Amino acid sequence: MSGFSSEERAAPFTLEYRVFLKNEKGQYISPFHDVPIYADKDVFHMVVEVPRWSNAKMEIATKDPLNPIKQDVKKGKLRYVANLFPYKGYIWNYGAIPQTWEDPGHSDKHTGCCGDNDPIDVCEIGSKVCARGEIIRVKVLGILAMIDEGETDWKVIAINVDDPDAANYKDISDVERLKPGYLEATVDWFRRYKVPDGKPENEFAFNAEFKGKDFAVDIIKSTHDYWKALVTKKTDGKGISCMNTTVSESPFKCDPDAAKAIVDALPPPCESACSLPTDVDKWFHQQKN
Repeated sequence: MSGFSSEERAAPFTLEYRVFLKNEKGQYISPFHDVPIYADKDVFHMVVEVPRWSNAKMEIATKDPLNPIKQDVKKGKLRYVANLFPYKGYIWNYGAIPQTWEDPGHSDKHTGCCGDNDPIDVCEIGSKVCARGEIIRVKVLGILAMIDEGETDWKVIAINVDDPDAANYKDISDVERLKPGYLEATVDWFRRYKVPDGKPENEFAFNAEFKGKDFAVDIIKSTHDYWKALVTKKTDGKGISCMNTTVSESPFKCDPDAAKAIVDALPPPCESACSLPTDVDKWFHQQKN
């Protein structure tokens, strides 16, 4: 058990919907700033934003106090990813490594592009479908360098350490060997997922080849350094909320009561009436239309 829990506010698939994170004491915290990057030696924490096979584009709200998870909005409408043939929604558990930040003011030496202003993304390839807001421990296996509309957008490939097959995965070559076609499908998905919305295909550095574990860990460590500069006000966050409850050297640190006041001002916790509709696909298409 991670000791973390989550609390939904308002109904899913609405503009008001939020998922707040709590620590082991039941106090509200930021999944961006307060969850430690490391869960153990060579093991990272991952914040699950999007469960595998789902379509709603959920993400850590970097500009909101306490950075709850919410559904992305474009031109006033909630965002969903299309079912790209032959896939259904996201093909992994998708989320981010906390206490990382891809600095939009830094041009990456590998891609020649600046960061996308978000925590670094993770695709978790284990067998379990995780829950939105769940904090899991992952073993990093490799990384893909995507370029999204001119911005560097690294995609870490990892596996839940509690997965029954986790011991068999030590590097990206093990994914190629044990899950043939999965990495190719990952590139295909990221290349085409915005096309149904009228956008061009995404591009990749390194000819869309995955880099291995050591390279990936070095990239993650560099984004952790950029996050440290962000949360200690050594760099301009350009609107990012750095409110946190645990980072002692941060001028944005607040006490638990101040964090609670932020959440108390929102709609009440989501009860059973806020549960996911039974026919998810039918509901999804109604929203799209």
